[in-house]
Amino acid sequence: MRLRIDLAYDGGDFRGWAAQPALRTVQTELTNALTTVLRLPVGSLQVTCAGRTDSGVHARGQVAHVDVPPDGSETAASHLQRLDVLTRRVNGVLDRDVRVRRISAAPEGFDARFAALWRRYAYRIVDDPALVDPLTGNHVLAWPRPLDVAGMDEAAQGLVGLHDFAAFCKHREGATTVRTLLDFGWSRGVDGVILGHVRADAFCHSMVRALVGCMIAVGEGRKSPAWAAEILSGRRRDPLVTVVPAHGLTLEEVAYPADAELAARVEQTAARRTPIERAGAPDQTDQTGEFEG
Repeated sequence: MRLRIDLAYDGGDFRGWAAQPALRTVQTELTNALTTVLRLPVGSLQVTCAGRTDSGVHARGQVAHVDVPPDGSETAASHLQRLDVLTRRVNGVLDRDVRVRRISAAPEGFDARFAALWRRYAYRIVDDPALVDPLTGNHVLAWPRPLDVAGMDEAAQGLVGLHDFAAFCKHREGATTVRTLLDFGWSRGVDGVILGHVRADAFCHSMVRALVGCMIAVGEGRKSPAWAAEILSGRRRDPLVTVVPAHGLTLEEVAYPADAELAARVEQTAARRTPIERAGAPDQTDQTGEFEG
């Protein structure tokens, strides 16, 4: 039986999503909790997520799936009849910095990674020392100089669309850097916090944080709004683009098609991937950026 898991976590004390030997990761913690509650053998579960977040990146709207073996324990069989109870008991095992919001029976054809239509991230910045809040400091980047939000938003609009984002991605041999940026914009809230929101079909390694670094250069007035599009057209990583810290970044939402369209979406997504992407990259810290897949 395939289960869909909707979850959220504070990434501050995690070394990213992907399991790594001797390191605390979200995938490891969630897998261990499920294995414990369902009383299954260690190694019998493989949890797959929609967006493999890097060290320090948070999530409010992460989605994952797991296949429970049909010959599992009696406890597993019982919990599969009451998924609300399973949700509660898994949360009882997990630490407080990761919460399962809901566990549900996945519809036929559902794949948390390949069935996704888009992912939406948010990056939060405070550029006024008087507004820096120590209670939210692990989720908002404190920037020491004022930023021109209108200029950042103008620069962002020039990047929307289907492009090769190699200039903003960490290179990985054999992997495509072509992505469709559906939305990208900046605004300042009534609380003074600057919010950048970006939505795309998928993101390559370090792409979101590199995009934000480019926008900050524009916001400070060091570069013009047109510079972002110039960097994009270069199609190679530019040393002038700084990758900002992870703690300001949050995976907010993942969207999926109607149930009847899930299988077709999985087939379409998998067909677009190169062999290395279809196989999946090793779960190394330097290969688990904002999204891989």
